[in-house]
Amino acid sequence: MPSHATEIPTADGIRLGVAAVCMAFFTAGACAAPAPRLIVAISVDQFSADLFAAYRPLFRSGLRRLSGGVVYPSGYQSHAGTETCPGHSTILTGDHPARTGIIANDWIDQSVERADKALYCVEDRLQPRSADGRYRVTADNLKVPTLGDRLKARDPASRVVAVAGKDRAAVMLGGHNIDVAWFWDGRAYVTLPQAAAPPPPIVEAVNARAAKLVAQPRMPSLPAACLSRAVAVPVGAASVGTLRKAAAGDYKAFRTSLAFDQATTDIAIGMLRSLRLGRGTSIDLLAIGLSATDYVGHTYGTDGAEMCAQVLSVDGNVGRILAALDATRVPYVVVLTADHGGLDLPERNARRGFLQAARPRDALQPAVIGRQLADEFRLPGPVLYGVGAFGDIYVARELPVSLRAQVLARARDLYLADPQVETVFTAEELAAVPAPTRPVTEWSLAERYRASFDATRSGDLLVVPRPYITPIPLEHGYVASHGSPWNYDRRVPILFYGAGITPFEQSLPVETVDILPTLAALIGLPLAAGEVDGRCLDLDPGPVDSCDAARH
Repeated sequence: MPSHATEIPTADGIRLGVAAVCMAFFTAGACAAPAPRLIVAISVDQFSADLFAAYRPLFRSGLRRLSGGVVYPSGYQSHAGTETCPGHSTILTGDHPARTGIIANDWIDQSVERADKALYCVEDRLQPRSADGRYRVTADNLKVPTLGDRLKARDPASRVVAVAGKDRAAVMLGGHNIDVAWFWDGRAYVTLPQAAAPPPPIVEAVNARAAKLVAQPRMPSLPAACLSRAVAVPVGAASVGTLRKAAAGDYKAFRTSLAFDQATTDIAIGMLRSLRLGRGTSIDLLAIGLSATDYVGHTYGTDGAEMCAQVLSVDGNVGRILAALDATRVPYVVVLTADHGGLDLPERNARRGFLQAARPRDALQPAVIGRQLADEFRLPGPVLYGVGAFGDIYVARELPVSLRAQVLARARDLYLADPQVETVFTAEELAAVPAPTRPVTEWSLAERYRASFDATRSGDLLVVPRPYITPIPLEHGYVASHGSPWNYDRRVPILFYGAGITPFEQSLPVETVDILPTLAALIGLPLAAGEVDGRCLDLDPGPVDSCDAARH
């Protein structure tokens, strides 16, 4: 175990960390911890603050260890568009989606030459999708630098490695200058197109093991601590809440298995070892996206036996990562957080008394409202575009200018008349909202949507769902989702652990955009005032201010 995690017993039986003992008996200069040579950022997709709190007493491995560092149990993905790509874009950039440009997983780009006009956040818009939906993965849509980009700008010898279960997680964490990237493409772990090369042995081994598990799936075992959560909940013609064996050949089911995050973890550890990260003269970055929790949440909900087994598995995988880091004997810093929270399925929420829990009405789909507008105004072709019932809604750019304002106003009225809609903002209204200066817990809905608003990519209307409305229909293939401006989707844990960090816990709200300036201060990476949206967090509650250098 590295020195920063070692405990020393005092005469009265209290166990103090090495840093605390040093500060008690020596000068601050004598207690200076070794500067970190490796930054490890772990994002657990859809790992809400609620999940962290609910399962925290059961952690026995990595998450328990990280809970002995600096803990912000209620951090915030402060923006309204709480989806995977926007959330990951905030973690290592220090910026809200309004600055990163990543307003959603997909947004409408009416200039692309295909019928749906939807552009995926890491899709190269200059390379059209092939007939099977394939696309060229790129970071070009990200408008700001990541920590890895900043490290390499200062020292080109710094290495940036990103391993994730999703391409958007790897790209948004790694940035524009990733040295090594591996992510799951639906059937295997692959790399970026510009880095195409034979996979290293660890990736070949993981892909072979994954293919075998898909072909011959095993019946998952349920941890004893999860037995009480194994309660079947009917959803449509099926049910969720109890573990079941996947069908042979079902690659989609592999994403919800415990083996999925284990595979990502195996590759990340393999990269750590084979590339000897942190052992050179430059600071390296290893970004890890554990994506299975999100697929479990979508497929089975945020409660039940499936999620219980998954969260405990995350605890074990994080423990394996920390053990591998310890074995390098290099000073490291780990930050763990999530891209967003999540909402349980409405059928289970309704059982618990949330009678307003529901799925979106078909009448809210952009195509349905668009047809009504086309009939009223006698217009041909599509009138509205959108990726779903809520969020960004776009008026067709082919609309006559003389009718545009009338169509927009009528569309807004139709949305506001629906009982599942909380309110509707126009792009002009959001553009006029100043950046909030209040604590993130006090932000208005308009301020939350302003933090997700990009004038070049956001919709003409932003439709806000009422609380506990699941934003996707059951026919989508998922039973639960996220993406709302409400706190169950915004609140995530933020944990720091490692060299130079003194353990403490703080319940006051902080934001994921605060991670980048905090790490920058730890490694002496300069940031100009106002250069990012986030602020440096002091990771030392004592007389040493870890942000002091960042303020000068």
